[in-house]
Amino acid sequence: MVPPPAGWQARPMSPVLKDQPLGLTNRQRQVVALIAAGCSNEEVGAHLGISPRTAKAHCDVLRQKLGVPRRRQIPAAFRTLTGEDPLAHDLGAEGRVGG
Repeated sequence: MVPPPAGWQARPMSPVLKDQPLGLTNRQRQVVALIAAGCSNEEVGAHLGISPRTAKAHCDVLRQKLGVPRRRQIPAAFRTLTGEDPLAHDLGAEGRVGG
């Protein structure tokens, strides 16, 4: 394991992450909802104003946090682990599915 650079300190976890189940950010919850709605990475990017590559990076992090090997398993794992319906999350004005 490579040691961290000299002077490096871990930052405390932000309150947003402490209050969210599984440590998911609001943006990650938006991505989960869009995946549950059947959006591709390109569509996720268009809805959220990010590149498809950034959308894919969010998916990769979500797969790791939720412990699933495939993108299509993200919504089901989210539902199982949180008890919440991923489609029930408000996506905000810029990220609303279908409009």
